[in-house]
This record gives sequence, structure tokens and C-alpha cells, in this order.
Amino acid sequence: MTCGKKKPLLNLNPVIIGQNAVFSMKSDEQPVLAGDFNLWDFENGIRLEKISQDTWKTELELPLDTYMEYSFAVNGQRKLDPLNPRKVNNGTGDINNYFYMPGFTPSRYAVRKPIHGTITEHEIIDDVRLLDSHRKIYLYQPNHDEPCDLLVVYDGYDYLKRGHIVSMVDQMITVGIIRPVALALVPSTKARFVEYAGNDSTVSFVLNKVIPLACEKLNLIDIEKNPGSFCMLGASMGGMMALYTSLRAPQVFGRVICQAGAFRMYGEDFSIFDLVDREQILPIKIWMDIGRYDFLYSINHRMYNLLSEKGYDVKYHEVNGGHNYTTWRNSLPHSLEFFFSKQESSDFSGEN
Repeated sequence: MTCGKKKPLLNLNPVIIGQNAVFSMKSDEQPVLAGDFNLWDFENGIRLEKISQDTWKTELELPLDTYMEYSFAVNGQRKLDPLNPRKVNNGTGDINNYFYMPGFTPSRYAVRKPIHGTITEHEIIDDVRLLDSHRKIYLYQPNHDEPCDLLVVYDGYDYLKRGHIVSMVDQMITVGIIRPVALALVPSTKARFVEYAGNDSTVSFVLNKVIPLACEKLNLIDIEKNPGSFCMLGASMGGMMALYTSLRAPQVFGRVICQAGAFRMYGEDFSIFDLVDREQILPIKIWMDIGRYDFLYSINHRMYNLLSEKGYDVKYHEVNGGHNYTTWRNSLPHSLEFFFSKQESSDFSGEN
């Protein structure tokens, strides 16, 4: 026996057989399975079949490159899978189990590693544009001397901690996949819905507070001499707000990465559809990515179709995942390489 080493955790559930994920559970009452695959609808979830006195079983067919989060419910109460040690915070107060199908390979850049650049923390006071009057901003400066591009990130703290974005960008710069790019991470608050629901005050805060701070503290290219060179990034409501910001300020943000954009919530379209559906086509380039098991899948298709019909340069990317930071984290290197490769791609054909 080797001292100081933990035994490896075994993923006993689900058992993968071809394209089928086989779940089993011991319980006195019938368990119900729900997850990304059915948009977390426990009421209409998969009811496991009894195979012995206290053992239940079911199968779920999935594409081989799927990342899936799930949970059981027994007597209406969520219950984690006792046979699967892999757990993740879903960002809304619950813990989910997860698994990868055998054809899925997590991005090599999604693993957090020590960085070569520097991260600094700053506080901005703004009694006019912010509901809480102040905001911490995290800036990343790559370990390079030349002026570089800037990527501004909504939900910046979540992308820092759960998206591993600083480590990811730093790794991709170090190995030469992308050219140096600086980051300005803008955290959200409890008033996130208000700030990101097509709010021009948020756009004004970024333009008049975040950008000047970034220009002062980071070694950036001159945006006045290179209009539209900066990039916006966000996911869900932040993804919608990233595209909204680019549409409102294309002279600064000529590029945008929108992950699972929340273009419609609670039965109502956001005004971003009106901004897109205008005669004038703005000079912006757009990357959209979405999971096929995301509850926002249909509305992202609708936005992509509208952008394409209007003539926008838009690249659309789908993966077999749901609405979570693991899916976004593994998709992010594709968009970073697309926009910041040393020989930036000009292919905005919009092909799936």
C-alpha cells in the first residue's frame, strides 16, 4: 500500500455500451432520471424500470461525442447518483452528476495551469451606470511586449473561475495557437438580468469605464487607429449582451463570441432582434456556439438564421452538450483560435 495516494475514483454509473448510457440505482421507490437531454424536466423524466426488489435500470442513447449532466429524483426530491463520483456545480444552487461519452475529448486547454502573464484586480466606482455603484474588474496582461487585442468578458468572474479563461488564453498564447490577447473580465451581480437584458447603461459602463481602465493598465493596440478590433464574449444572458454591445458599439467591438445567447426569456423576445433586423448591416464578425441539448437551442437557430438572412458575417458551431460552463469551456478554444490565430481566418461562411 502506497502512503499519501488516494485511490482513483471509479465511474460505475452510467455504464457505456456503444451509444447507450446504462443507468442503475438502488432505491425503495422508483427513481426518475432527468438532465440536459430533456431540459431538466423531472416531471416528464425517464422513470427507471425495476429489475429486482430494490434495483432500477434504464438506458439513454446519445451521440458518441456527448457531454451530459444529469440527476435522479426520488419522491420528488433531487438525489445525486451514488455510483458516479463526478459532480459539478450547475451555477444555480444545485449539484449535477456528469459523464462523457467515449467519443468526447475535453479541450487540452480547459485544464487550469499556472499562467505566464499577470492578473490584476481593480475596482470601478460608478454611481450612474451601476445599480450597486461599484464593480471589481479583473485584467489579464499576457507575457509579451507588443500591443495586443482586447477581449472583454461578461460574467467575467464565472469565466475566470469556472471557464478557466485566463489559463486557457495563456496556454494558447504560449504554444503559439493564438497571438497575444489581453482580457478585461467584468463580473455580474444579483441584478444580472437587468444589466444584461439589452441594457444601454451596461454598454456605456463598458465603453466609458472598463475600456479606459484597460487602456491605462494593459498594453493594447490603439482602438482609434484600429476601429472594431476589440472583441466581446459572453454566455447565456451574457452572450446576448455581448452581441448587443457589439451592435451598439461596432466601432470598438467589431468581433463577438456569443455562447448560448439568451435572445428570448420568459416568453418574450429581447430588443436585440430589432437591432439585427434593420436595413443597415454593421461591420461586425460574429461567432455563435450552442449545445444541442441547451434549452436555448431553438432561439439560437432563429438568431443565426436572421443574422444570415440580413447578410452578417456569422460563424455557427454546435456541440453535443447542454447549458453549462463545461460545454462553453470546451467550445471556447475554437472561437479564440478563429478570431485570434496568428493568421486570422476570414472564413465567415456561416456553415454548421
